[in-house]
Amino acid sequence: MSGRIPEDFIDAVLARTDIVDVVGGRVPLKRGGRELVGRCPFHEEKTPSFTVSPQKQFYHCFGCGAHGSAIGFLMALDRLEFPEAVADLAQRLGMALPQQAMDSTDTGPPVTGLYDALRAASSFYQKQLRQHPAAAGAKGYLKDRGLDGSTAARFHLGFAADEWDNLRRALGEQFSGDLLRQAGLLTGDKEPGYDRFRGRVMFPIEDRRGRVLGFGGRILGEGEPKYLNSPETPVFHKGRELYGLPNVLRHARNPDTLIVVEGYMDVVMLAQHGVDNAVAVLGTALTTEHLRAAFRVSSRLVLCFDGDNAGRRAAERALDNAFPELADGRDLRLLFLQDGEDPDSLVRRIGREAFLELTAGAIPASRHLVDRLLAEVDITSIEGRARLSALAKPMLAKLPSGTYRELLGDEIGKLTGRPFGRAVAPAPPIRTSASGRRPSLVQRAVLLLAHHPQLASDVDELAALASVREPGVDFLLRLVATIRSLPQPRLDHLLEQWRDSEDGAALSRVLASNELVPDAAIAEREMRDLVSRFAPQVKNDRLAELLHGTTPSQMDPAQRAEVLERTQELASLNRRRTNPI
Repeated sequence: MSGRIPEDFIDAVLARTDIVDVVGGRVPLKRGGRELVGRCPFHEEKTPSFTVSPQKQFYHCFGCGAHGSAIGFLMALDRLEFPEAVADLAQRLGMALPQQAMDSTDTGPPVTGLYDALRAASSFYQKQLRQHPAAAGAKGYLKDRGLDGSTAARFHLGFAADEWDNLRRALGEQFSGDLLRQAGLLTGDKEPGYDRFRGRVMFPIEDRRGRVLGFGGRILGEGEPKYLNSPETPVFHKGRELYGLPNVLRHARNPDTLIVVEGYMDVVMLAQHGVDNAVAVLGTALTTEHLRAAFRVSSRLVLCFDGDNAGRRAAERALDNAFPELADGRDLRLLFLQDGEDPDSLVRRIGREAFLELTAGAIPASRHLVDRLLAEVDITSIEGRARLSALAKPMLAKLPSGTYRELLGDEIGKLTGRPFGRAVAPAPPIRTSASGRRPSLVQRAVLLLAHHPQLASDVDELAALASVREPGVDFLLRLVATIRSLPQPRLDHLLEQWRDSEDGAALSRVLASNELVPDAAIAEREMRDLVSRFAPQVKNDRLAELLHGTTPSQMDPAQRAEVLERTQELASLNRRRTNPI
């Protein structure tokens, strides 16, 4: 969706959504005390560690750390974008999206109309492949490529006859010419227009939910272009769609590896040979949007390229686009095929197992990057090592801050013979405790507030934290302020309020720490105790302020009395203070 969804609409959707219904429809859940328990859908496990809290409207896995709201659950499980997940929940509730969140303009067709027309077109093309007298050529082409009927049916392949108005006549009574044109099915300057796809084998391009977004058509016989894609429409954007994605997700919700190839037939033929984790980029260069979509499916990508010069150039462009996406935990690899070979022909020649063995040995992006730099310099000379450093710096600057970036910099530093400046990320507002260690006072307070947001209003002493100089207190105060600003002080609302922000990432790290959280009554008592533990520092800071630049003999009677009082209070507090949590 192109429009921005208003915050109050998101709050209303969350307020009316029951996360138990959303998660329970996809994951078998059993009652376990105040929460429901099941096996985590995001990782393999034998003992259930996945919990859903009806009170907090929050899910959490103690095994892999996955957590979030109903919106986050749909985004993670169905690989939806944020607006799509909100729209999905709104549709379940019978709530209409606000106009500014819709893809359509005031004069354009509703998006649902475009999807309906594209689905009808796909059904029409499939029927034409089975029944049209001229479809023999299309069937012969697919047969010559080694494709069987069941695979063609699985990918909904079709046929567009070499006629000017075949589709228009078939769909014209159901859909207006203007809508068919905006769906990319008709073309031509004059009304009523003519069929865009003619004399071609048709490959419907579907999103992760199986909705038809557009088409790719392969010409039969001679002619240009060999492959013709749908134009850009409100629902189809060639630079970000991945062909074959529904087939991947049908076979594995979380595939270990996603293979990215160039052509439709590559995906289809790989699937026919049992390689069901491949997608294609619609015959265009691999974009940053493609990579983002692919990494949402799997953290490990293998990019297949031809081994010729054109394939090498395509690989370099892909890597340049990939730099901003190579965050910690992501694994990008390159597979170069022999000149004249593509995945389609290769899997037919060597079979599934040998093909998967090749992908398993694909070159890590880091190694390729270093090799690329070394090919441009002579590191036996000072000048060459200096040039290597100069070439590497802008490349590393494009990488996200983190361990991957630092380790790659270390590797380049070994080659230059001197430490290569580590790109140290700014310290996060707070850090979660290591396994087995107790959290800091601030971390514990954050965890209690996140799970029991009502404490932000119930514990008046939280205001005193503004005087505390302790790591993470600023974050804690922002958390309190944000909770107090929410119409619904609930964890799921807080998570969505901070989605895609640094504060949201910091909160997620605390939530993933798997620290035990007590019920509301105990949490309130613990929170008051935590605030009292900060009191010595607050009073100590005030005492230092009173004594700064002066002595008791220079103070007026009121100041001397306050110094005496605060000194006695501080001594008493320090005597009573227990060890941190």
